[in-house]
Amino acid sequence: MQNDWMRDESLKDIEPYKLEFLQALVFESSNLKKEQMIPFLMAVAKRGQEKKVSFSDKEIDAVVAVLRKHASPDEIAKIEKVMAMRSRR
Repeated sequence: MQNDWMRDESLKDIEPYKLEFLQALVFESSNLKKEQMIPFLMAVAKRGQEKKVSFSDKEIDAVVAVLRKHASPDEIAKIEKVMAMRSRR
């Protein structure tokens, strides 16, 4: 997935630095194995706190909807797993 998704009109109200943060995460996580995902997500959460990057539920929903439009079936499966983990908290 390239950064074309970042130019989607439905993301126009999200600060560009937030989208760039997400894009970096997409590339960093692309080759992770299942057992590496939890430690990775914990590190991401810490990095987000350090950089003061946070997303409202509305922003998360918009980003996920756009990512689904631009993602491959494998990427969609990863998105679904992450969203399932998010809903359990």
